[in-house]
Amino acid sequence: MPQYFGKLPTTDQSWTTIDVVQVVHWDERTIQLECGKSRVAISVLAPNLIRVRMSPHGKFMPRRPWAVTLDDLEWTVIPFKVNETNETVEIETEQIRVCIQRQNCRVNCFDKAGRSFAQDADIGMGWRMGAVSVWKCIEAEEHFYGFGERTGFLDKLSEVKTNWTVDALDYGSLADEMYQAIPFFIALRPDLAYGIFFNTTFWSQFDIGAEQPGVWKMETRGGELDYYIIYGPEPAEILRTYTQLTGRMPLPPKWALGYHQCRWSYESEVVVRELAREFRVRRIPCDVIHLDIDYMRGYRVFTWSPKRFPDPAKLISDLAQTGFKSVTIIDPGVKYEPEANYHVFDQGIENDYFVRQADGRLFHGYVWPEKSVFPDFLRSDVRQWWGDLHKSLTDIGVAGIWNDMNEPAIDDRPFGDGGHKIWFPLDALQGGEGDKGMGGVPSGELGAPTEWGLGAKGQGRQGDAESEIVPVSPRPYVPTSSNRATHAEVHNLYGLSMARASAEGLQRLRSHERSFLLTRSGFAGVQRWSSVWMGDNQSLWEHLEMSLPMLCNMGLSGVAFVGCDIGGFAGNATAELFARWMQVGMLYPLMRGHSAMSTARHEPWVFGERTENICREYINLRYQLLPYIYTLFWEAATTGAPILRPLLYHFPNDPKTYTLYDQVLLGPSLMAAPIYRPGIEHRAVYLPAGTWYDWWTGESYSAPVHILAHAPLEKMPFYVRAGAIIPMQPVMQYVDEHPLEQLRLRVFPGTGEFTFYEDNGHTFDYQKGACATINYRVSFTGEETIVEIGARQGEWTPSSREVIVELVGVGEQQFQDDGKSRTLKFGK
Repeated sequence: MPQYFGKLPTTDQSWTTIDVVQVVHWDERTIQLECGKSRVAISVLAPNLIRVRMSPHGKFMPRRPWAVTLDDLEWTVIPFKVNETNETVEIETEQIRVCIQRQNCRVNCFDKAGRSFAQDADIGMGWRMGAVSVWKCIEAEEHFYGFGERTGFLDKLSEVKTNWTVDALDYGSLADEMYQAIPFFIALRPDLAYGIFFNTTFWSQFDIGAEQPGVWKMETRGGELDYYIIYGPEPAEILRTYTQLTGRMPLPPKWALGYHQCRWSYESEVVVRELAREFRVRRIPCDVIHLDIDYMRGYRVFTWSPKRFPDPAKLISDLAQTGFKSVTIIDPGVKYEPEANYHVFDQGIENDYFVRQADGRLFHGYVWPEKSVFPDFLRSDVRQWWGDLHKSLTDIGVAGIWNDMNEPAIDDRPFGDGGHKIWFPLDALQGGEGDKGMGGVPSGELGAPTEWGLGAKGQGRQGDAESEIVPVSPRPYVPTSSNRATHAEVHNLYGLSMARASAEGLQRLRSHERSFLLTRSGFAGVQRWSSVWMGDNQSLWEHLEMSLPMLCNMGLSGVAFVGCDIGGFAGNATAELFARWMQVGMLYPLMRGHSAMSTARHEPWVFGERTENICREYINLRYQLLPYIYTLFWEAATTGAPILRPLLYHFPNDPKTYTLYDQVLLGPSLMAAPIYRPGIEHRAVYLPAGTWYDWWTGESYSAPVHILAHAPLEKMPFYVRAGAIIPMQPVMQYVDEHPLEQLRLRVFPGTGEFTFYEDNGHTFDYQKGACATINYRVSFTGEETIVEIGARQGEWTPSSREVIVELVGVGEQQFQDDGKSRTLKFGK
């Protein structure tokens, strides 16, 4: 709780606002407005996308090599109109109209119906020493979502959200900074939605009406204002455009959609083998076993403990024989160990790969291996080296990598000694010459003065670990140049850049097989490189509840492949909590159980027979739904759509969904209303407009309506939209246990369609066309329900299989899948 008394009053520095528009000129992409010494540029990149930049000193920073957005020049040129009057400059595209007031350069946007959005408030754009900001109006009935990894409820109206990556240990519902920093949000009201991407890697912050009701503000410590406005009018179109701007996730291996088991730590080969045996003997499906830091020799990355894991190659091979993929953790901290023949440290020193302070001294801090140094992942040569180090793991069969501690999480003294969290000194130089940006366009010089990134309030402790000269020539101080920057500018990119290094390394080393990558920290665009989990949660009912809006807001921030530790990482789950969490975990795009050292074991069988049976049932259901879920991943990879969705995503004009955080959609058709409190066996459920069916009983409901659902411990309330077509498969103990010999289409009466996607699930052949889609339709005419099965499209053919079409509550028909179109009719 903040202290309100005993503080001396402070006087904030006043803001300088922009001058009148004096000169206007434009080309095929950009309108430039000269406003005295300052300058505003508005680039029209798509009919629903504009970029707004404001430089207080009149000179824009060139594109940085680590830019996460598509270069302006890579967007197709689109037509737009410019209309000048004595009072305004107006820009009009097919979808929106942008009006700039000449008197104060305020930017206002309108849709074709004349509804305003992203409208500058009275102050508009302004700057002062160390900060630049813009203020905009909050419209009536407007709600705010996304913001990356955030705790609390779904809607962030009246909250402050800071973008600065931290080790968010012991986070709760009031936490602000988190492991991820994604400066993007979606604003929604009936009939209109828009997105804002704040294009700054410096410390930044959103104030959504907390300081001034009716006004939202965004501020950065970078040298200029740079943001994108994306018009919807619905969330789906905003995310399609946003992920075109920042990138989309690659299609993961299908096994990564199965159940993952993890613990800090399965401390020896003996323990891991027993774990794998238990899953198979108990017939609980599982595809992945994660190995935490104790597989290493003294926490040295890219090593194995010779005592506890004497033959890792044989272990991983034996696990693979029984259907398990192995994922190993890798942290960024490299043990400081001169003259010890530790190859990672020696190579890093020899090639000067580690972060140094501004005066050339090597920076170090303390992590698991105690005194450690840290690679500069902003440099392409360092990323290449780091990626290649994974060869020692991939050569023995490791199929995925788990990046942790990459905010970076560093202490100023050895763990356990009561130190403080630190990060690199904010004036430490990072990056290297010759690096290219996301779009392959060479980056320019750094144009912002030093004070924009340094010296502002609220930065916390940083750079106060002792430093020393290592026995090599230190790098001399070099002024910032074209592709280098201070840590103040690139702190938020450290986890993203590490994930990129790992992903690119795995692509080179496993060029014929898709790999799995998981990261704790990241920035906007992290979906291009890795899946994400929500860090170190706790075995609390509140954290089970909070996982739903957290993952939905990540999905609304362009990051679809996300999950939370099932059962909670810190603390001990009860049997009831674990059973309810496994039911919810079945919905997570990343379904992983994890627990911490010194806590009780959290495997599905440790809580007794009743809980084990519940876990088995819901993991079985996950595997049955994999054809449907894999199609959702394909949709995410091709359109940017989230996999786990809040109801507002598909019902954006229903205000009842705007604050509904505890019901979620898995794709467009399945909706869950989980139980997240102990002892509860009934709950209210809101069913939006349409007809809905109970998944378990087939009972139908005409909506919109609120119902009271009965939910004994064995049951999570689960519903399906009328007209849904859900492809399912038989239960397997792991994804590739045997070919898919039977495909069941569970069809719910109504009108609807679904495009089913398939490929071989593990190679990159789909990128060359070796994939297939089938379009299914269901409709009702008179006394008959008609199910239309389209011809298979694409260059991939599945193995021989039977297709069973089940019209829920009516009956089923079956046929051999020959890839040809057909029509099935069902009577009443």
